[in-house]
Amino acid sequence: MADTTMAYAGSDPHQLGSMALAAAHSGPASKRIVTGYGFWIFILSDMVMFSAFFATYAVLLGQTAGGPSGRELFDLRNVAIETGFLLASSFTCGLASIAADTRSAKWFQVAMAVTCVLGLGFLAIEGREFASLVARGAGPTRSAFLSAFFTLVGCHGLHVSAGILWLLTMMAQVFTKGFRADILRRILCFALFWHALDIIWIAVFTVVYLLGSAA
Repeated sequence: MADTTMAYAGSDPHQLGSMALAAAHSGPASKRIVTGYGFWIFILSDMVMFSAFFATYAVLLGQTAGGPSGRELFDLRNVAIETGFLLASSFTCGLASIAADTRSAKWFQVAMAVTCVLGLGFLAIEGREFASLVARGAGPTRSAFLSAFFTLVGCHGLHVSAGILWLLTMMAQVFTKGFRADILRRILCFALFWHALDIIWIAVFTVVYLLGSAA
């Protein structure tokens, strides 16, 4: 203790003043930072789950049980359109975040509405693909390969569906309550979630569709 006091006594007064000022303003992180950090932990746990699905798909890729393979089933043109919808929705989601930061309710609602339409377009194409596969006798019970495919891609689709419900809730809350601090934190978490879905879909497009079509 004495050594510490002597060290402080020999320090520059301006430096001591800066240290005292920093100590006076130190404290717990803001709720926005804590919320964002906690939600990143949730996203990382979701990534771990998807990693297990990707690993399962990679192992079962050739286990078709004499049934059709990805090369025979996948329509890369439709998948490319799906990918374009989701990438565009990530861009409009970013615009909505900027509008929220600038407290522009009108542009926030417009950007979120476009994000919703693009997300619904993505789900419509995916739903049509699933229905077509089942109608052709290539449902999830046909082979281990198709079970892994439906589980991985379907799980991502469920996440997108949950994201759209969340998006609509955010639009309603901003419309009725404005840009309150708690609502802004929820918008931040939604944006992180939606962008994470975009990243996961790029992996799905590459691993499931491109590699599956080549197998």
